[in-house]
Amino acid sequence: MKILHTADWHIGKQLHKVDLSEDLELFFDWLLDTIAKEDIDLLLISGDVFDQANPSQASLKQYYGFLKRMLGTDCKIILTGGNHDSASVLNAPKEILEFLNIDVIGGAPEDINDLFIKYTKKDEQVVIAAVPFLRDKDIRNAAAGESYSDKIEQIREGITSYFSNVNSHYMQHYPGLCFIVMGHLYVQGAQVSESMRDIQIGNQAGVSGTIFGDAPHYVALGHIHKPYAVSRNVHYSGSPICLSFSEKEEVKQVNIISVSGQQVEVDIVPIPKFRNLITFQGTLEDVKTLLYAYSPITNLVSLAEIIINEPDENIQIRRDLDDLLENYENAHLKIVKSKLNFLNKIRGASEAFEPGISVADVTPMEMFEKRLELDGHQENTEELKNAFRQILEELNL
Repeated sequence: MKILHTADWHIGKQLHKVDLSEDLELFFDWLLDTIAKEDIDLLLISGDVFDQANPSQASLKQYYGFLKRMLGTDCKIILTGGNHDSASVLNAPKEILEFLNIDVIGGAPEDINDLFIKYTKKDEQVVIAAVPFLRDKDIRNAAAGESYSDKIEQIREGITSYFSNVNSHYMQHYPGLCFIVMGHLYVQGAQVSESMRDIQIGNQAGVSGTIFGDAPHYVALGHIHKPYAVSRNVHYSGSPICLSFSEKEEVKQVNIISVSGQQVEVDIVPIPKFRNLITFQGTLEDVKTLLYAYSPITNLVSLAEIIINEPDENIQIRRDLDDLLENYENAHLKIVKSKLNFLNKIRGASEAFEPGISVADVTPMEMFEKRLELDGHQENTEELKNAFRQILEELNL
């Protein structure tokens, strides 16, 4: 039996207002092709199917479009909810999807037995504990006046206890079968990217990879967007597409698990890059040169962040950057993020004057003249000063 593990699709995600639905659609094309080529029997999707708890109609259409395309395969789907997902949204079509060989566990059920799915294919049997993202109500009883540290400790203990109960249920009801656990949580040691919210908020306290115990033969995790092997049998598949610029150098992947009895073998299959995320950094002129020399190597329009580092603060640099952002045109590259750094920037108004001179002793006109000097104004300075004097008079300063 062959099982494919993926997670963190984040359907509906936008990166700096750029819709990533095209990226996901290309991934879905590749995934369907891989399922056919590799003869995959079972697809595991470990949470964060959607980017928002209330997905848009376009996001739902893309989701159901993928499930519809999967009906043409002989591959079963088991899908769990993540912290970005609404359990009720995922569970709404649950009964209908079961008829289509798709099992959905949007949130933790009251009966732990409802997590377990036994699957037989090619004379092999596996049992899946499809554990979704565990929310506060699933793992602890909140108390008035509790401290933040107490809450985090209770969350860790609650998550540990929950997975211990999962293992106990397996040992009692499914001994001898290959055991695979799904989960959506933060295991300590995994690297977090910009696209993730504060992982210590919303009961996502980090836990040790040892909480899964020795019973599972493979643990299919979601929540961390960077592919990561916690241990030999505990894996994050990572997100299939880049969701932030901090992920731009990552090679995205899916994990294929081959099962023979209770023996599992994990193969890492890289996902093609459909879109480049690029950072251009240097002086404004350096960045301009890089932008105009860029040539694409991917299907979709590349997205760029530009970081301008200039030695001294200068109003003309700001104007030139604004002009670049407004007028730059390239059919293959779009600037979506920019930052301007002046390395010798004056941090406070008092630092513009000699040591010992207080800002309180400086007139508004003297401050304005100093500002003109620092910004490098050489033309029309008298006109600017006269205009400023008129403003001061109108303000009675």
